[in-house]
Amino acid sequence: RSSTGFPIGMIINRALMRETLQTSGAVALVLLSIFVVIRLVSVLRQAAEGNIPLDAVMQILFLRLMTNMDIILPLVLYVAILMVLGRWSRDNEMTVVTACGISPAQFLKPMSVLALVMCTLVASFSLYLSPLSIRVIESIQQEFKSRQELIGIRAGSFTETKKGSVYFIERFNSEAGYYENIFFYGQERGEDLVVIAGIGFQSLDVDTNDLFLVLKNGTRYSGIPGEPDYTVVDFETYAIRIDDEKPNSLSIPVKGMPTLELLESNHRIRITELNWRISKVIVIPVLVLFGLSFSSVDNRSNRLPKMIFAFLIYFAYANMVGFAIAMMRKGQLDPWLGVWYVHAFFVTLGIY
Repeated sequence: RSSTGFPIGMIINRALMRETLQTSGAVALVLLSIFVVIRLVSVLRQAAEGNIPLDAVMQILFLRLMTNMDIILPLVLYVAILMVLGRWSRDNEMTVVTACGISPAQFLKPMSVLALVMCTLVASFSLYLSPLSIRVIESIQQEFKSRQELIGIRAGSFTETKKGSVYFIERFNSEAGYYENIFFYGQERGEDLVVIAGIGFQSLDVDTNDLFLVLKNGTRYSGIPGEPDYTVVDFETYAIRIDDEKPNSLSIPVKGMPTLELLESNHRIRITELNWRISKVIVIPVLVLFGLSFSSVDNRSNRLPKMIFAFLIYFAYANMVGFAIAMMRKGQLDPWLGVWYVHAFFVTLGIY
């Protein structure tokens, strides 16, 4: 016992948990910063290409972060354990701990508590928050596609839609809520169509859910290029359908399906996705075993080879799980047992 009356083992366990949590916070901050920078560049590129709305960049970036937290957090805990125990070994603290009759195997108790907390956190991301984030991202992208042509119309510049139509609006009267001096070019039944109008506004048909650009006091020109018989019509009101196709119902990928829906299905792809989500939780106690196994009490030996081997173990584990999941999706492995062989092998190796 220490001078405070507490068992030395309890004091050491608390110190280990405290330092591991503090180090986990620092490691998480570094990894999340790297992830945000890389993902921000990717999201901004997608926004520049017109694949996602510019006003939702930060929201999508946050959702992308949520979808990857279940992969980042196990690595955070693993690196934190390696760093803490490595420092203890380098500063001779592991030697003192061993001299007090405490072996690295006794660290399993405090590490089990941390592993349980991390498993609960990762499970909340893997089984609920990550699929939910994917569904929200798909919803944002679907909504953007359904109104992409409308958003693409910008005052003072020519805008070409995916169907080849061209819009030009000189300015938008924000007080009155309508566009001024509008030019439209498109095709209708094989003929070129040009429409010019003084003002226009957007209108939604509540019966068909179609979106129209309603023009007032303009002229419509139509005809075949090279032919003299062009048709010129002056109109008081003319409507151009902006969204010719009704938006499709939201298509949710398997990775975005709710976990309960996966549990109720016997489809191979869905069973594989369920195994993948559970695997993200299972890897945590296995990584804790490996983190403890690489804690050395010999401060005279070089820690670098063990650290390198520790990360090689992590990458081998992660890649073998990913490979098993890929084989299960292709139907080349049993979707109920394929990935569990990998977990069983690494659990056995970690215990050894």
